[in-house]
Amino acid sequence: MRQLPFHYAFRNLGRSRVRLLASLLGSALVVLLVLAAAGFVRGMQQTLTRPAALHENVIILGTGSEESIERSQINASIEGIVAASIVGIKRRSGVAYASPEIHTLLPVKTEAASDTDRQAVMRGVRDVALLVHPHVEIVDGRFPRAGHDELMVGGLAAIRLGLPEERLAIGQTLCFDDRNWTIVGRFAAPGTVMDAEVWLPLTDLQIATKRPGTISCVVVSLEPADRGGRFVSIDAFTKARLDLEVTAIREQEYYASIAAFLAQIRWMIMITAVLIALGGLLGGLNTMYAAFAARVREVGMLQALGYTRRAIVINLSEESVFAAACGALIGCAVGLLLLDGLAVKFSMGAFALRMDAPVVFAGLVGGLTVGLVGAIPPAVRCLRLPIAEALKSH
Repeated sequence: MRQLPFHYAFRNLGRSRVRLLASLLGSALVVLLVLAAAGFVRGMQQTLTRPAALHENVIILGTGSEESIERSQINASIEGIVAASIVGIKRRSGVAYASPEIHTLLPVKTEAASDTDRQAVMRGVRDVALLVHPHVEIVDGRFPRAGHDELMVGGLAAIRLGLPEERLAIGQTLCFDDRNWTIVGRFAAPGTVMDAEVWLPLTDLQIATKRPGTISCVVVSLEPADRGGRFVSIDAFTKARLDLEVTAIREQEYYASIAAFLAQIRWMIMITAVLIALGGLLGGLNTMYAAFAARVREVGMLQALGYTRRAIVINLSEESVFAAACGALIGCAVGLLLLDGLAVKFSMGAFALRMDAPVVFAGLVGGLTVGLVGAIPPAVRCLRLPIAEALKSH
């Protein structure tokens, strides 16, 4: 006999509201778990691989500190030597795109005397840093002035410090080095680790960290033409000037190495999410099994009418997949509403969960898997019984 019509499967969904609700809920939960795990991994990966604009930047830092800028210490005069000696550094209106910077972690407090120390990722810069890092945009206030105990904070700095957003509004203060520093600006650098940093003038951070003659690195931007050749010239310069004890590394490669270092953490999160999703999948399968196992008599009746087992399995699968697809769409909608852009703190700062197309696709696949796999075991059980015995079951 021909296949059962689809509207038969569709009408069966309304026969038991409890069964339908359980199917939708099980599929939606599985999708949310998949979205959370995939969004976490995607957000961390995108934050550490950085935007395409950074591919032209080169970091000059101390030899042996290629895996951590925070450990690097080079002479502060290297910035001038680099700008004057290397051909190919981007220049506009006579300004060389060479940014001397200090990267460090410092404990900060709020104005409350009883407040505990909070580790802040700080970067000491000059205003030329806004040219070298063009994706950094001051969205409120202004750039801090040197010698006035001023600083500006990134969009995710509050998450990194564990403070409410309003606590880092313009005019608020943070305390470190036994001084109160006034927040005079807020900047945004979405999709980068800088979005969770605190920026302040280079000289002020040199004094606060007791390193007036040294910096962490010099970040330079290369002209777009022949960037590979330009990098070779910088690399040759650092190898020739052994007295400076510096090395050059592409900014893209530096953050890629950090991403590789954190790969084990990502795998651990993925495995944990898979195990949790597997538990949700088994729960969904159990719901589907209980729902279909109670329809033994219906399956026997369909066989008695002449429908083949293949036609019955296809119809039950259509019913299950349709319910799971509806639950998957609900889960995706909730995930996009609640999880997209949700900030998460980690060792280098903070990043936002990304609910982009690949992540949503993974969630939909997880939800549909619940429906497709969930229909097979109970259908096999129902079809194993002889028709006469199935018609007598309750």
